[in-house]
Amino acid sequence: MAVLQAARASELGFSETRAKSWSLNRAIFYAATKRGFKHATQRPGRAHFGKKTGAKMGEAFLGNEMGYTARKGTRTYFAIGGELQTEADFKHQIESRFGNAFSRAWKESLTIVHQYPKDVLSSQNRFFSEVYRPRRDELASKWTEMSE
Repeated sequence: MAVLQAARASELGFSETRAKSWSLNRAIFYAATKRGFKHATQRPGRAHFGKKTGAKMGEAFLGNEMGYTARKGTRTYFAIGGELQTEADFKHQIESRFGNAFSRAWKESLTIVHQYPKDVLSSQNRFFSEVYRPRRDELASKWTEMSE
């Protein structure tokens, strides 16, 4: 999901760095949602992050989805649960799973999302149901095989 989310964000105008931050943020968000935020001591959000780090929080939208942002140096990253999602995090948590095959998976993701109109990519529900879900198992299998 993270690779397709990054490609989606890139197609909708985010820089590659910001797209990867977005995708990792969404992966964490959806995993926490699936678990029901069971381990959270409070709702992850702007107030929690700002208190923890002293960073000035912002908001950014990708279509109809909103994520919290914060600056680190000259870059703005998405944040959840008091943590920024940086390009180094994406490389460690996502790209590393692909080994040398990440660039092929990335190009394939960009090709896939480029086939869809902006209104599909801008909708959280339509992206999930029309782009991600129909390909989820096929891509997981294909990309796992590519990375071995």
